[in-house]
Amino acid sequence: MIRRRHLLQASAGLLAAPALVEKVGAQTAFDWKQFKGSKIEVNFAKSPRPDILAAHQKEFEEMTGIKVGFEQVPEQQQRPKVALELSAGRPSFDVVNIALHVQKKLIEKGKWMADLRPMLKDPKLTTPDYDYADFSGPGVRAATGADGTVHSIALNQDLFILFYNKALFAEKGLSGPPKTYAEMMEYAAKLTDKAKGVAGFVGRGVKNANVVLYDTFLLGWDQETLSKDGKTLLTDTPAAIEVAQYYQKLLRDYGPAGVVGFNWNESQTTFSQGRAAMWLDGVGFSAPLIDKKVSKVADTTGFAVVPRGPKAHNTSTFVDAIAIPAASKNKGAAWLYVQWATSKAMMGEYLRTGSGTPPRASVYGVKAIQDAAVFPKEWFDTVNASLKLARSGLPEIVSVTEFRDTLGVGLTNTLTGADPAGELKKATEAFKPILAKELV
Repeated sequence: MIRRRHLLQASAGLLAAPALVEKVGAQTAFDWKQFKGSKIEVNFAKSPRPDILAAHQKEFEEMTGIKVGFEQVPEQQQRPKVALELSAGRPSFDVVNIALHVQKKLIEKGKWMADLRPMLKDPKLTTPDYDYADFSGPGVRAATGADGTVHSIALNQDLFILFYNKALFAEKGLSGPPKTYAEMMEYAAKLTDKAKGVAGFVGRGVKNANVVLYDTFLLGWDQETLSKDGKTLLTDTPAAIEVAQYYQKLLRDYGPAGVVGFNWNESQTTFSQGRAAMWLDGVGFSAPLIDKKVSKVADTTGFAVVPRGPKAHNTSTFVDAIAIPAASKNKGAAWLYVQWATSKAMMGEYLRTGSGTPPRASVYGVKAIQDAAVFPKEWFDTVNASLKLARSGLPEIVSVTEFRDTLGVGLTNTLTGADPAGELKKATEAFKPILAKELV
């Protein structure tokens, strides 16, 4: 497994290049020292974005005089920890990372987060070059409640893309990535070499985490898991069953041993060690793949949009954000940190290092970022094309975690030989009363 310190080292190395966008506050009289002497605690789910923030944290502390206690926790532990502390009204953090595709309805129902609108409108608290209008429509919508409350600021608009090993493809006479899901299945069969320990495809098999991969496939059948009115589950339709059969065959027949227990990190390690020819997952996991210190495929990794499905060409997108708990006693200092973490400068670094796909529109137009990036033009082309194909990858419900658990168990069971249709029908029936209760 690629450990956090290796990821941090990789990010730090990438950040050694000269600054490509203006430093935060470089040309403004805004008082970044107004909360000097304060200390805030920040809590993130593990991902490449907080690695970059940690690498630059000293700059923020020197600019503001604010000390930052930094914690980064694997998402499987971070999300329940955050929910528990917020529901108790005694959070240990002043800034918190929220996965809006999972926690949006939950934080809105609990009214756990401070409304950022007053601070956004206050020129004393918000630097004039922050430019909230620069954020993408999907990012703003995800971070805004039905009542207009701005409960968070989008940090990343993740996109699923296809990573592929060009060397392994060349060995089998394949000149480029698959264009359709049917072709991807054919390629996976051709690329699988059990004698050499090479899987044709690797992806998430473990329950809960596997649902986002399944949902990405489902979008290629032009279907989501919930009806547009949010009242009817679509998880046992003919299309849903066909996708589950596709998922089962791809991972069971052409995946690595033990894939039933794989999350993104196990998948990333397998691909980076040259033991899988294709991996479909979030673009934010790109950076370590081309870092020669931790990856054996740094020179042979290719990037492509997800293949076209039989009925549509979509990729899933998931927005994560940072927010300030309503119970925080350091909201002013916390707000300065949020502005810094979501500034054009920092989001330019996320993009340049391949650590994410920022929700700020302006950073994509900075030619210097592309010119100095360690990523090839193929990566940027993939990101730009994927942004146009993006579609929400999970239903917007309070009980999305329970949904992922329930459906995820069924998907995991298919990898051990269970019937996809039967598993989806059981999962659908099991979740119906949970959804019904939520709709009351």
